Amino acid sequence: MEVFDVIVIGAGSTGEVAAGRVAAAGLSTVIVENELAGGECSYWACMPSKALLRPVDLAGEVGRVTGLRLDASVGGGPVDAAAVLARRDAVVSHYDDAGQVRWLDSAGVTLVRGAGRLAGPRRVEVTTADGGTRTLVANHAVMVATGSRPVIPPVAGLAAAEPWTNREATGVRAVPDRLVVIGGGVVACEMAQAMRGLGAREVTMLVRGGGLLTRLEPFAGEMVARSLKDQGCDIRTHEIVEKVERPEPGGEVTVRLASGGTVTGDEILVATGRRSATGDIGLASVGLPESGPIEVDESMRATGVADGWLYAIGDVNGLALLTHMGKYQARVAADVVAARARGEADDRPGMRDRADRAGAPQVVFTDPQVCAVGRTEAQARAEGFDVRVVEYDMEQVAGGYLLGDGYRGRAKAVVDERRRVLLGVTFAAPGAAELLHAATIAVTSGVTLDDLWHAVPAYPTVSEVWLRLLEAYGL
Repeated sequence: MEVFDVIVIGAGSTGEVAAGRVAAAGLSTVIVENELAGGECSYWACMPSKALLRPVDLAGEVGRVTGLRLDASVGGGPVDAAAVLARRDAVVSHYDDAGQVRWLDSAGVTLVRGAGRLAGPRRVEVTTADGGTRTLVANHAVMVATGSRPVIPPVAGLAAAEPWTNREATGVRAVPDRLVVIGGGVVACEMAQAMRGLGAREVTMLVRGGGLLTRLEPFAGEMVARSLKDQGCDIRTHEIVEKVERPEPGGEVTVRLASGGTVTGDEILVATGRRSATGDIGLASVGLPESGPIEVDESMRATGVADGWLYAIGDVNGLALLTHMGKYQARVAADVVAARARGEADDRPGMRDRADRAGAPQVVFTDPQVCAVGRTEAQARAEGFDVRVVEYDMEQVAGGYLLGDGYRGRAKAVVDERRRVLLGVTFAAPGAAELLHAATIAVTSGVTLDDLWHAVPAYPTVSEVWLRLLEAYGL
């Protein structure tokens, strides 16, 4: 039996931040990981996907600027797919976590390789790669950061057809000639655009609902759909996949639709959402349901567990399946754990989650980029706010016009009329992601419109859209 002050289960980005922060507070800390230290974001999601998308995004940007010419001599198009995949490999450190392990060691965190499971209060059993077992006991806290897993719908033949998830898509070794994508969310849109831009001849998106990115403002999904179609993607809405057939491993995939049609491809990507990875971590041993997200309070403590020793951070609690929000929750929880270990009060403002409740910031790295924070108009109205909405076409801003011919964008602000503060902001435009943090500050801090009026945007930048939104409101 090995005793530490804090045990962290899961060494993805969320778990690493938590472990490093509690270790920096002087607590002995161990982190348990069954795969690569660094987790999903570093190797199979955020980092490699953006490495694949950046050249495609840049090609679109260059194509809008008069006086610049794309070199189409390489691989029949402006993007050298082999070079992009090589850079992706460098971004993910060739799937070697030695650098992450060195960082954990430098932070004073002990890494244990293996699958960790709760085995009662403050107790974790680790099954190591050689089949052995190590028992870890925490003096103060166990922090669960096991992330999430992709959902494979129960469609006949789908699981047997060896479908891609985000892991296979971001780790692609050879771009398929024909790709079928099931889904219309962030992963579906980003990977459809990446594969098409890297040379896939056919990309077909099968979307169960009526459009793309339906959790965001409707105009955002419409703009992304228009862009994908312009790039040659076939988007089919209101399509239900009935059966998938792949008679030979690595062979052609046939997708049969409830509408009666079929679609064929060389690979099929399933991007229909993710679920919290809780099914095999021993939650029943501490009286919690074995499936579904772990419910937490504003300090990230698991509800229903006596003495407040168990914390759930990141995707595993289901609040916001976003890397930056997991890291934020890790900082909140780590500070609470450290304060409680010192016998100090754990109710300071920084030890309470505000950002998730205000509405987590998020970015879709397509061209155009979509970014949003806070509530959509529909959410705000459903929650009973006195809502007023202002919108503005971003190509009418001087900074947007200067970015190139054919630049198109739209901004939308959702205002709480009673308090005169922003409830939510959405931008959809090339390069819009860099506008988001100003909106995040305004929404989470409750900055009034009257105060925003005095935050003067530089000219000529796209940020001047803030002034135009306030003018449209009537200031």
